[in-house]
Amino acid sequence: MKDPDSVPQAGELVRILHGRDKDQFACIIKVLDDRFVLIADGDKRKVDRPKRKNLQHIERSYIIASEVKNSIIETGRVTNAKLRFAISSYINDNLLKEGE
Repeated sequence: MKDPDSVPQAGELVRILHGRDKDQFACIIKVLDDRFVLIADGDKRKVDRPKRKNLQHIERSYIIASEVKNSIIETGRVTNAKLRFAISSYINDNLLKEGE
């Protein structure tokens, strides 16, 4: 039923649709199973305390931050600064051009 492209990956940028952090952006840190992921934004939600989130409650951008993904692959973790940089770069590059 599910195609392999629908599987989320570590380093993918997402927008939160439900909950306290609604309409904010975060990055997938770890995929727990086919339904849940761990997300963090490096600011309000730090890497050492990621949020467990249902895939139905996030909107995937299908854009993978290469520096975040490479850091997770190489060292098994990522810094909060890299997350903040990746999210702010995504917002500046993609969203500000559309809505300015």
